[in-house]
Amino acid sequence: MVQGAERIKTQHAGAQAAPPPASSERRPATDLSQGLASTEAARRLEQYGANVIREKHVSALAKLLSYFWGPIPWMIEIAAVLSGVVQHWADFGIILVMLLLNAAVGFWQEFKADSAIAALKQRLALMARALRDGKWQDIPARDLVPGDVVSVRLGSIVPADLELAHGDYLSVDQSALTGESLPVDKKVGDVAYSGSAVKLGEMTGVVTATGMSTYFGKTARLVDSAGAVSHFQRAVLRIGNFLILATIGLVAVILVVALFRGDPLVETILFALILTVAAIPVALPTVLSVTMAVGAQKLAKLKVIVSRLVSIEELAGMDTLCSDKTGTLTQNKLTLGDVQCFEAPDADALLLAAALASRAEGGDVIDQAVVAGLKSPNALDGYSIKAFKPFDPVIKRSEASVAHGAETFSVSKGAPQVILDLAKPDPALSAQIHKAVDAFAAKGFRSLGVARSDDGKRWRFLGLLPLFDPPREDAAATIERTREMGVDVKMVTGDNQAIARQIAATLKLGQNILPADRAFKADDGAINPSAIDAADGYSQVFPDHKFAIVKALQSRNHIVGMTGDGVNDAPALKQADVGIAVSGATDAARAAADIVLTESGLSVITTGIEEARRIFERMTSYSIYRISETVRVLLFMTLSIIVFNFYPVTAVMIVLLALLNDVPIMMIAYDNAPIAQSPVRWDMHVTLLLSLLLGFLGVVASFGLFWLARDYWHMPSGEIQSLIFLKLLVAGHLTIYLTRNKGPIWQKPWPSWRLFVTTEATQIVGTLAAVYGWFITPIGWANAGFVWAYALAWFLVNSVFKIMAYHVFTHHIRGQARHLERVERSLTTHVPQS
Repeated sequence: MVQGAERIKTQHAGAQAAPPPASSERRPATDLSQGLASTEAARRLEQYGANVIREKHVSALAKLLSYFWGPIPWMIEIAAVLSGVVQHWADFGIILVMLLLNAAVGFWQEFKADSAIAALKQRLALMARALRDGKWQDIPARDLVPGDVVSVRLGSIVPADLELAHGDYLSVDQSALTGESLPVDKKVGDVAYSGSAVKLGEMTGVVTATGMSTYFGKTARLVDSAGAVSHFQRAVLRIGNFLILATIGLVAVILVVALFRGDPLVETILFALILTVAAIPVALPTVLSVTMAVGAQKLAKLKVIVSRLVSIEELAGMDTLCSDKTGTLTQNKLTLGDVQCFEAPDADALLLAAALASRAEGGDVIDQAVVAGLKSPNALDGYSIKAFKPFDPVIKRSEASVAHGAETFSVSKGAPQVILDLAKPDPALSAQIHKAVDAFAAKGFRSLGVARSDDGKRWRFLGLLPLFDPPREDAAATIERTREMGVDVKMVTGDNQAIARQIAATLKLGQNILPADRAFKADDGAINPSAIDAADGYSQVFPDHKFAIVKALQSRNHIVGMTGDGVNDAPALKQADVGIAVSGATDAARAAADIVLTESGLSVITTGIEEARRIFERMTSYSIYRISETVRVLLFMTLSIIVFNFYPVTAVMIVLLALLNDVPIMMIAYDNAPIAQSPVRWDMHVTLLLSLLLGFLGVVASFGLFWLARDYWHMPSGEIQSLIFLKLLVAGHLTIYLTRNKGPIWQKPWPSWRLFVTTEATQIVGTLAAVYGWFITPIGWANAGFVWAYALAWFLVNSVFKIMAYHVFTHHIRGQARHLERVERSLTTHVPQS
């Protein structure tokens, strides 16, 4: 129970923002022993509506129309009007198709992203423990109605406004709602408000308000807004903005030069508008968002639910994973060993006391293992629990007040060191207990201490219960695979040093296990990040230690993942670059996490890392492709017009290029991307340099074909433009294949069938347009065949340059890493040891 002084501080802390006291008149009449009948609950759901916050929804038509309003649509619309003014009806038709297709593509991409986010939110929907038809059951929080009887306990998020009706005490964190910095104590008759997190205790309450009628007007949101932007997106958008400015600048130069030369005004403006629309990477942010949304759907199928899309980038770049032992590295199936009695008369008495301090129906695996150890299922008959304090991860024990006939007594079970502090046995007995705990730990057993008090003052240490949680069968292999992927796995456990080392040895994690109390106290009292970084795992860890571990590792430039399941893990999960709520985590932990696992085990995380790296590679591939295409097309156009006074393509050709390019890029989100064998981080310099290299090579290739057509074959200008159009189309689509990996073009994985079919189909359509003269001058099959051969030859040349560039970049990055290692080693050597 919170001490009086703390309660006074809490009350003062919340004085400014505390909600008004509840009125008992608000509570609908409900039988607390039976709850609502299902039929009555259904009637009230119809009356009051779902327990959700109504969000502002934009109609599909309004969303579609929004794609016709804005700077880019305005440019296309003006271009269409100008085409009509000069009576270029073919141009007018094609530009109109471009306008409609741009709107349709944008609308469909946003629809897919919104659908993915909605599906993820549904998977993370809040559940509530409600009494219906006389039975406790878990139901979706959205189905709660006023009058429902609901149970909330440590780790729960209060699903609706509740008037507390039964239980000893509740301590809730209302900071997200009222700004109060300290937890607030609640008692019978108080209201627990929707969205607050339970920090201590367990109580039952009656729902007084739901949905929009709750005091704060909202329930806890488990999924952050999809509008958050990652480092990757920010960097790419910066490049996009640079390209927009460069496009506008170069188009302005073309416009000025054309007008100076006396070119027709309307047609010049029309060409400038179309070139601007085609060159600006309008779809860049949309494609990135859809790629992540589609990837998040794939991750959800792999039992990894992403609550923030942008966390996919951090998961792909994670290089250190702090993993909970229980349930992630082990099976979380506790087996009770041979008990050891000290002040208990026999094993049956010891087990009885431990079972009375447990609650099997609460779902706690330790409590279930203890109760299952009773010889008779009727052993608890005749005992009445007057008060029960569930296990608290801060004080690490549970406690129950018991009545048996005329006899009353208290029992407690928990961590041996905590029960030792409670019982305070004499030194000799204390030494025996420590020896027994060490002996159990050496065999891999986790010990629970059990104590009893007959007068509420003096406690007796009854004995120890050894529990064993065997490692998962796949854990060792999965750890090895994870380390091969460049992710260092560090075990985090509340168990003592001996158990931690025994499990670490079994899993081949290493034996450098650092006790938490020693990890953060160097001789000068400061945190020791280097020792934390060097450790293979941490023992005797409390929740607040997890936060410190994450901070220390981040100070060493690591991208850190941290698993957790309890309400007290929330700060560490929020601080980590990748907060991972494991299967069975509390609502509070899920709310704080970036990723929620729906299946136990480390292999789920490893699978998630692999898929996240695929998603990252797809985004990188598209970014390089789009930037290089803008450079290639825009620079070639500008130089041709300024230097040679020749328009290499017509406005219609530019529109056709833009339309045909839009189709395959929609399929990049479904491509078979390679999996990087080490953590990936967004490198702006590498992406920009490679894009510029491929763009400049494309300009050289285009001028080579232009020279052949004009000076060697002496082709008419219309055929030269069609030739250049086909070359830009074929070479541009081949660049999609080029940017898919860092090695040779035949390196697996090969393109997905969706990407391959759409890319080749649009190339075929463009080729037929050039051969037969659809809206452009025909060039015939012979010239088209030469363009294909020319583009394929340059495709191989570009591939060689790409591989060489990546080799140079990798060599440079490794050189920088070795230099940093030498500097760090030098600094470490010259730091005086305390």
